[in-house]
Amino acid sequence: MSAPRSLRSCPQGASPGLGRPGARRMSFSSRRSLLLTAVAAALAGCGFELRRAPELRFSTIALTGFRPRSPLADELRMNINASPTTKVVEATTQAQVVLEALADARERSVVASTAAGQVRELQLRTRLQFRVRNAAGKELIPTTELVLNRDMSYSENLALAKEQEEALLYRTMQSDIVSQVMRRLAAMTQI
Repeated sequence: MSAPRSLRSCPQGASPGLGRPGARRMSFSSRRSLLLTAVAAALAGCGFELRRAPELRFSTIALTGFRPRSPLADELRMNINASPTTKVVEATTQAQVVLEALADARERSVVASTAAGQVRELQLRTRLQFRVRNAAGKELIPTTELVLNRDMSYSENLALAKEQEEALLYRTMQSDIVSQVMRRLAAMTQI
């Protein structure tokens, strides 16, 4: 009785299952590198460029009015400091521009509940109300309120998972608000 075809030895240089002596299979890493090279060439050819921090028209900014240890303020500070032209300073006297947070809040409200009073759906809300002025006190961006809402289902049986989902939703809303503030700062024409 002969061995199955897959267990028989192949001639030198031939791969089992190809049926052609001398033919070789392309390894997974070779295929992956070829694919990545093709994708990179296609993206470079179409003018694709990674998003980078905007160049703001002022060199220093102070962030005031945020609640202590505000994650929104921390992310905003990180994004502004990533800009090649602007740095965040602590003292408003050293700043060309002052971003004053009038309200920085995270809210959570029940949208739907069962007849037994069990929560079934929540609405998460992130709110930032701010204004921007220059060192002389001239208002550059009038009082603006940015509010983002997200709805999420809730189940007491999945409390830990829903807590993590809530934290993730708050982080994404925070990032969206920071992006909107950065676009508004970049669009300022007068200082």
